[in-house]
This record gives sequence, structure tokens and C-alpha cells, in this order.
Amino acid sequence: MNFRIIVTALFAVLVIVLPWLIPSFLTFEFTYVGAYTIAILGLVILIGNSGQISLGHGAFVAVGGYTVAVLLQNLGLPYGFSLPIAALVCGLLGIALGAVALRLESVYLALATFALAASVSPLLKRFKHLTGGVQGISMPSAHAPPALAHVMSNETWFYYLTWGIAAVLFALAFKGLHGRVGRSLRAIRDSEIAAIAFGVNPVLYKTLAFGWSAAYAGVAGALLAIVTAYVSPDVYGIPLSLTLLAGVVMGGLDLMWGAVIGGIAIEFLPLWAQRVNPALSSVVYGLAEIAIMMFMPIGIAGALMRIKAARL
Repeated sequence: MNFRIIVTALFAVLVIVLPWLIPSFLTFEFTYVGAYTIAILGLVILIGNSGQISLGHGAFVAVGGYTVAVLLQNLGLPYGFSLPIAALVCGLLGIALGAVALRLESVYLALATFALAASVSPLLKRFKHLTGGVQGISMPSAHAPPALAHVMSNETWFYYLTWGIAAVLFALAFKGLHGRVGRSLRAIRDSEIAAIAFGVNPVLYKTLAFGWSAAYAGVAGALLAIVTAYVSPDVYGIPLSLTLLAGVVMGGLDLMWGAVIGGIAIEFLPLWAQRVNPALSSVVYGLAEIAIMMFMPIGIAGALMRIKAARL
């Protein structure tokens, strides 16, 4: 049997049984891991496969979260309906940004997306009639469906919801990246001139990559908002965008399953650093990130792939 199928099956079994083996607070932490994994997977598509850098994906996470909150507060729209709308809104914004990004390359694109990350929090605070200003928006807590309420806790339900959506998005990404779209994106990443010579339309595929990636970030933001039942401008500042970028670099830029490793890293590394030295947690966290990037420049997933290849 194919090694990839075996690993995927084992991972799926682990995801299914994990909530029944760990405390509820850890189940909640792994729910966050699932949401971050979705956002990082979007960056794998954008950076790893199309070669376009983004320092502002936290802005799309913010739009996804606030879309859910505003739709619930103003229209009373249930979470189940607002989540795909959040993905659509962020996807359209990503396409708009992608159209602008076509005129920019390398450092200029990075600066433009960094400006997006820097502007989202002030904008959310300014339109307080819609976003609640600095106080944000508190939402009613979501609960497990009545049919499942007697079987599992809300924490377990959120966990399965998040990882179930992540599984669907992984399947879509796998299908897309291992088909014509993925080949076209990687061709543009490696040599845009050569890609054009072979009939690949860089305008179409670069824009598609931004929209696709932003939609994933919007889903992640919506899930985080639903689980937390609260959105605030201070949550979506520049550090969030840089954290997601660190996650995709640590996990592996062009490996899909590296997104899972990146999600685990950005969720648990800060907690580990705080336990090592509460007074210097940021320093410990930063040094841990630097160590990973120095000794595993292709990411943790890439390093594991090399070890596996060396043993075969």
C-alpha cells in the first residue's frame, strides 16, 4: 500500500480518537491548531506553490471572523450559513488583492501585504458602529447539535467541526495542487517566462492563488471567531500575520502536511516557552523559531521527508 495512504489513514485515526484521550482544555487547544492549520495551508498554496509572499494574511483571518460576527449580530444568520459567506468574502478580497499584486514583485509585494496587516486593526476600530470598535463583538456561544449533546461536550464538537472542515479543505487543496492548477502555479513560481512560453496564463493563476489562499484564511478566521465567541481588533494585529508566516516556514513552504506541523508549532511553542521562562517567554519562543529555521531551512516536514528518503 502507498506510504502516503498509510500515513494519512493513521493521522485520520489519531485525529478521531484524540479528544477521548486528552483533557478538555487540550482538546480546545487542538481546535485552535486545526484553524491555524487551515490558514497556513492557504499560505502553502500562495507562497510555496505560486511563489507570492504575503505578510498580511492575518487581515483575511480578521475579515472572516468579523463577517461571522456581523452577520450574526445584524442579521441573526446562523454560524453554519455565515461560514461559507466568510470564505466567499475573503476569496473575493483575495482576488482583488491578487489583481494588484500582479504589478508587484518580491519585496514590494511583501511591503504591500504588510501594509494590509498593519491597517486592518485601525480600520476595525474606526467603524465601531459595525465592528464594535475597540471593544469588539461578543457572540452567543455555539453548542453541539441536540442529537450529539448527550454524546460529546461542546469542546469535542468544536474540535470535530474544525478538523472536519480542515479535512475537506485539505482534500480540495490536494486535488487542485496535484492537477493542472498546481502544475501551472509551480511553473509560474519557478520561471514565469517559461510558463508563459508553455501557454500558462500568469494573470489568471496568480490571482486565483491569492483568492484561494484568502478564502482558506477566511474560513480559519470564522472558525476561530465561532470557537472563541468573540472578535476584537487587537487580536488581528501584525503579530498574527507574522505568526502565520512563521508557521508555514517552520512547517514547510511547499508541503501540504507541513501546515499541520506549522499549526501545532505556533499554538504550542508559545505555551512551551512560557513554561520554560515566563519572564522571557517571547525571547525563548523567538530563539526556538530561529533554531528550527537554522537547522531545518526547508521546514520540519521537509526535514522529515529527507530523513525518510535517506533511510529508503
